[in-house]
Amino acid sequence: MERTAGLMKPGIHPEYRPVVFRDRSAGTAFLTRSTASPRATVTWEDGNEYPVVDVEISSASHPFWTGRARTADTEGRIARFERRYGKQ
Repeated sequence: MERTAGLMKPGIHPEYRPVVFRDRSAGTAFLTRSTASPRATVTWEDGNEYPVVDVEISSASHPFWTGRARTADTEGRIARFERRYGKQ
């Protein structure tokens, strides 16, 4: 039995190619590899044209990653719960 480690069956997998993901809210973009197949294209910094996927949020604009996350007032919520339902 011949081993073919690392080889995929031909004809059943989507094409894995370079794709640009662009976060419109942050104005950032990055080039990576993906099986996404968008119709829109963009010219990248290297002068080549790549398919582009526009996303609403990424690590460049997500409040958790940017440090702009709101912190929940946990103590206030607990106090309000205890006031409403009494301590148990």
